Amino acid sequence: MTKDSIEKDNPMVPSTGGEFFRDINVEFLIHELKDPISVIETAVRMLLEKPDKFGPLTDRQEKALNRALRNSKKARSLLADLLEVGRSDAGCFQCSRFNPVFMVDEVLVEALEACNTSPWETVQEAGQGRDRDAVLEKLGIHLICSDLVRGAQLCQDEAKFRQIVGNLIKNALQHRHQRLEICMDVLEDQLIVEVVDDGPGVEKENRELIFERYTRLKACALLSRTGHGLGLAGARILARHLGGDITVKDNRGSGAVFRLTLPFTLTEKN
Repeated sequence: MTKDSIEKDNPMVPSTGGEFFRDINVEFLIHELKDPISVIETAVRMLLEKPDKFGPLTDRQEKALNRALRNSKKARSLLADLLEVGRSDAGCFQCSRFNPVFMVDEVLVEALEACNTSPWETVQEAGQGRDRDAVLEKLGIHLICSDLVRGAQLCQDEAKFRQIVGNLIKNALQHRHQRLEICMDVLEDQLIVEVVDDGPGVEKENRELIFERYTRLKACALLSRTGHGLGLAGARILARHLGGDITVKDNRGSGAVFRLTLPFTLTEKN
């Protein structure tokens, strides 16, 4: 039996590109998975946030529950990535106007919560304005925006934009040593978002592989970005469907620069 006949007879065998998403009802599967994950997340939150009702926790119990909470959020984030990629392959877009700086700022806080609860709590306690900027700088996180982009309005799919930027920020938070920069600017009719970390970087021969779905990379001296690669792969797929792209290059000194380019007005690419 040939590979082609197996794929033809069995719709659950993944094929390339959008064919996989047309073969199965991805949205149905994701919604079916989202409910139990939400129940788990809610239950863990209640145990952590309502000791008067459920009883006090030991330090070890609290650490274990926080770990479970972080991982349930990661699972929910992965499902959201899959949902948006599936919708893009199906040609589903919802265009709206929004300020990209405000949106990136929101996504940054969400990424901090997903990656590490302690910095997120510190940022939340600081509120808005200069106090929060000072806290972020102490954490080694810098949001650098030009005047042009601060006053700009993006006409794009907001949910997909959030997924793209969120994946790039979470990737940088995971691999940075001390510093993370998010630089935003306008170049002609394009929004430019560069997410810069000071981590191990990405070797030239792996700069396309990290954007391939389900690709595993061997760890080496300059590369610790191991894993299934679905986050970065999904981010590039979404960016290209919105008329943009994601590339990666070396940071000066050490680390990597992930560069998102996106037109200010949605121009879907097939």
